[in-house]
Amino acid sequence: MNTLTNRSKVVSNKKMNFWERIYLPAIFGGMGITFKHLFRKKTTVQYPEVKRPFSDIYRGRHVLKRDDEGRERCTACGLCAVACPAEAITMVAAERKPGEERLYREEKYASVYEINMLRCIFCGDCEEACPKEAIFLTPEIVRSEYERSKFFYGKDELVEPLDPKKRIDVSRRQTPEVIEFKKDKRYKHNK
Repeated sequence: MNTLTNRSKVVSNKKMNFWERIYLPAIFGGMGITFKHLFRKKTTVQYPEVKRPFSDIYRGRHVLKRDDEGRERCTACGLCAVACPAEAITMVAAERKPGEERLYREEKYASVYEINMLRCIFCGDCEEACPKEAIFLTPEIVRSEYERSKFFYGKDELVEPLDPKKRIDVSRRQTPEVIEFKKDKRYKHNK
């Protein structure tokens, strides 16, 4: 057979010998591999009882941070929703009413903030886009559920608690550039 590339291979139809026909060497070779793996260290992690270690920069469940006075940082600017490639974030902005100064930092706040965790790809673009450092991805795992409706996280599940002891530490998620920028005198002066 003549082909364009001249890479044709001749396949031989070699007859099997006695040992190859009874498959015993192949069976013993496979059993040897099985017994070799029996005495190795197990790689399976028994999840609920034993939790595997995660990286310091693991991206898990979202949290909406509060400032030092307990006010919500989010100003409903919408930059996180625009930056989200999966379009998982939706929000509705509202104006702060007189007397709500202790609840919200700015005049505008997110009255509705919702993340569809089924769509989220945990890329971290939302926390990079946020100018107020209001949203972060925590090292917590998103809990599993049986109903799709429970994967829509609203403000009741996203905003961190008022109790300072229950606040979530996200200092490892902050980039060194952001920390250096905050230490800069010009940044403190422009606040």
